[in-house]
Amino acid sequence: MRTTVTLDADTERLLKSAARERGLSFKAVLNDAVRKGLGAPHPGRAKRFVQKTYDMGFNADFRWDKVLAMADAMEDEEIIRKMALRK
Repeated sequence: MRTTVTLDADTERLLKSAARERGLSFKAVLNDAVRKGLGAPHPGRAKRFVQKTYDMGFNADFRWDKVLAMADAMEDEEIIRKMALRK
């Protein structure tokens, strides 16, 4: 959309300076500034992903340094169970 906007002199200087620093057009810098000022996301940018986490509690009896060995043992038990079912 094309429109006419009257900018204060200091605002124009800030936008032109930002355009030079970023290597972008005046229009691009102005649009980004308006979007940021209004809190709108940039088109084409994905929303930031936030991983949901859950407190699993603390179990003093659980040995975190033995997790892989325990997983191997559980897998072995499952293989033996499946083999026993096939007889």
